[in-house]
Amino acid sequence: MPSPDGAGGPRAKKSLGQNFLRDRNIAAKIVAALRIGPEDRVIEIGPGPGALTRHIHAAGPAQLFLLEKDYHWATEHGRTRPAEPPLITPVLTDALLFPWERLTPARSWKVIGNLPYNVASPLMWDILSTAPGLARAVFMIQKEVGERIVAAPGSGAYGALSVWLQSFVTPRMEFIVPPQVFVPRPKVDSAVLSFVPLGAARGRFEPARLSRLLKVCFQQRRKQLQRILRGYVQEDVSALLTGLGLDPAVRPESLAPEDFHMLSESVKIP
Repeated sequence: MPSPDGAGGPRAKKSLGQNFLRDRNIAAKIVAALRIGPEDRVIEIGPGPGALTRHIHAAGPAQLFLLEKDYHWATEHGRTRPAEPPLITPVLTDALLFPWERLTPARSWKVIGNLPYNVASPLMWDILSTAPGLARAVFMIQKEVGERIVAAPGSGAYGALSVWLQSFVTPRMEFIVPPQVFVPRPKVDSAVLSFVPLGAARGRFEPARLSRLLKVCFQQRRKQLQRILRGYVQEDVSALLTGLGLDPAVRPESLAPEDFHMLSESVKIP
């Protein structure tokens, strides 16, 4: 495998949001949070020099796929992959374009990655809502984004990302990672979060309708719900909300995910 801190390879590319983790103890701790078993198929996003990869391989999953957008690192992992199992399969691709819906429940899939700050939110938005065979995921992201994901209704950090992800998974803040363990050093702390799909406990809602509702509501999060929805409901908005057990004067940031699920079934956002 490549050197885990990127020594001997090209510098981290700012265009790809690369920050290489160089602390082996933290890398091991991140991989341990994925709880890899011998039947698991693991996908690592953006392995770079392989700080996490070597620990994933040592954990002994059934198979390990590496999604890498950087040609150098994708090629390097193919050239230096260990001969002993499990098989490592590098894939030169953009994780934003990967067909996550193809991860079927026929096998146990687990996903892990030190996600670039600039694409972490859309990546998690897609992966955690569209992969039916996902068993668990662990991502290292910007601490501020992590706080938004686990935020409760009524808090300043609570928003569309909070509601969307909590509608599909149970997120957990595992631990905080300081800037000095990366090369180059980011200006903010990072956070490692784990995600477990809700499965049968997931509420009943149509994802596309929920997504449109969240975007409309949280673009105007300081307004009352009745004012936000007035242009989308032909009937009396106040009466509709009251009938659903919601206060017409409430603001979006005060509603629980279950409230949005119920509302998305009653209000059609084009």
